[in-house]
Amino acid sequence: MNYIFEENFEVRDYECDIQGIVNNANYQHYMEHARHQFIKTVGLDFVDLHNRGIDTVVSKIEIAYKRPLKGGDSFVCKLNIKKEGIKYVFLQDIYRIPDMSLCTRGKVEAVAVINGRLSVSEELDKAFGCSEQSE
Repeated sequence: MNYIFEENFEVRDYECDIQGIVNNANYQHYMEHARHQFIKTVGLDFVDLHNRGIDTVVSKIEIAYKRPLKGGDSFVCKLNIKKEGIKYVFLQDIYRIPDMSLCTRGKVEAVAVINGRLSVSEELDKAFGCSEQSE
């Protein structure tokens, strides 16, 4: 897959469970942080958007766990984005560094809510470089 953004991380010990591997819920945190960093790089600010009545809301998440991360591991979360109807679909993969083995594959669907209503946002479409595609 071609990626348009990536964010590096390191596993903190408190993110691991009794088995010594990253607790499954933390992968969502990693992916969310990478999406937020991506959104900053395209010139958007969540607080500003919210103050103008524009919110992006996650509507669905699918995560396939391939290999576990452990405390102290370095890794990178890479993403791409496409639009399907009114949904923004973030395709996010997490790779362990330095061997670049795939640890997690995620698909996060988000929608725009403008002034409390599910809507199409031309501003988000433009910033994300998305055009509407069929599912």
